[in-house]
Amino acid sequence: MSRTKPTPPRGGSTGAGPATAGAGPATAGGGTSGTPGARTGAASAAAARADANRRRILDVAHTELTRDPDASMDQIARGAGVVRRTVYGHFPSRDALVTALLDEAVEAVMAAHRAAYANADDPARAVAAAMLGVWRVTDRYRLLLSLAQRAVTMDGIRERLAPMNAAGAAMFQRALDEGRFTTTVPPRALVYVLESIVFGLMEAVNDGAIDADEAGRAAPITFLTAAGLPLPEATALVNEVASGLA
Repeated sequence: MSRTKPTPPRGGSTGAGPATAGAGPATAGGGTSGTPGARTGAASAAAARADANRRRILDVAHTELTRDPDASMDQIARGAGVVRRTVYGHFPSRDALVTALLDEAVEAVMAAHRAAYANADDPARAVAAAMLGVWRVTDRYRLLLSLAQRAVTMDGIRERLAPMNAAGAAMFQRALDEGRFTTTVPPRALVYVLESIVFGLMEAVNDGAIDADEAGRAAPITFLTAAGLPLPEATALVNEVASGLA
């Protein structure tokens, strides 16, 4: 009786099936660049690098433009350690870069303003605290705010500060209602008075007409006296609040 050889499994030589079957799990668990997890990780790393570059460009731009308001995008790129194309990838123009810095300044200004107005017992004290807190922020951005007036215009700055100005007008109304302010100037107009005092003193500091620290206290004293507080009372109040913030 003759023997017949066993028929090999279909699809290839003996042993090929198990080897091939084992290859799938090895590839799937290997974390190669084609897997969804690897692609997500690479995208996250790229986004983190982009965010870090943007932050560094903004920090360097702040320093360079404060030192030299005419600093070019090339100077800023060199200072940030990136190529010019990278800067333009984040900010399509110099005005766009200045506007981004302005937006950061506005955010910090409004945070200082909100903190001063929170749970205010005396509206005059709250106004003094807000102006002192805001000055600390704006003093860091003095030259940049001057640039921003060209890039964004004063109307653009006012638009960004609209929530703060509305809160200010409400506090001024309260001060009038409680007899702390005695001016005949309506609250909304007092917002413009305050604005002109702050921006005027910023320009005075830029031009070397007054020291920045002196201007920081002069701003709330000038506004409070314009709103009707006697000069000695306004001066004492501002000095007291400033001592508490030191």
